[in-house]
Amino acid sequence: MLPPVTLSRRLASEALGTALLVAAVVGSGIMGERLAGGNKAVALLANTLATGAALATILLMLSPISGAHLNPVVSIASAFEGQLSWRDVPAYLLFDEPVFRASHQVRQGTGQLLSESVATFGLLATIWTCSRRRPAAVPGAVAAYIVAAYWFTASTSFANPAVTLARSMTDTFAGIRPSDVPLFVAAQAVGAAIATVLCRWLVPAQPDARENA
Repeated sequence: MLPPVTLSRRLASEALGTALLVAAVVGSGIMGERLAGGNKAVALLANTLATGAALATILLMLSPISGAHLNPVVSIASAFEGQLSWRDVPAYLLFDEPVFRASHQVRQGTGQLLSESVATFGLLATIWTCSRRRPAAVPGAVAAYIVAAYWFTASTSFANPAVTLARSMTDTFAGIRPSDVPLFVAAQAVGAAIATVLCRWLVPAQPDARENA
């Protein structure tokens, strides 16, 4: 019989997953920029592929332990859906704030903010629809969506307040100016809320078998 997944184990899982994800996003951005010789498209491609591969691996590793939220909006949306206790939400959020160095990368404007709403909407829609109908497909689907969203959104799809905050503290290709963070996070929250409400109607959660017993 497997040992119980205690809160401390779940929090350690979220801390590890978030740290690995941020390391992949920021590290691949730095490496891509250094090796691309000024070609931003090549740097973004390197950043995209590394992030997608790392995200798929992290989700496969840690989903059975903590759900591998790695994202405050996912944790909050999960609580609204009854998949995470509201009592545990603050602890989950505390582990979503890695610290780096201040960025000077400007990311502002209507297009950027709309892109963040769209990116986060798509991420949450992917999570909800797959988890309710094809749970085993979640890691691959989420990673594939993020890889695509890096390219079809003007903001390169941060779609995660924790990663947004972390990227504001790295003055690299992957960074975001700290003053741009609040509106990015607000846009992400809007996208997550719309996706959660829509998917609750579009793909209702399966009733618990115990309720029909």
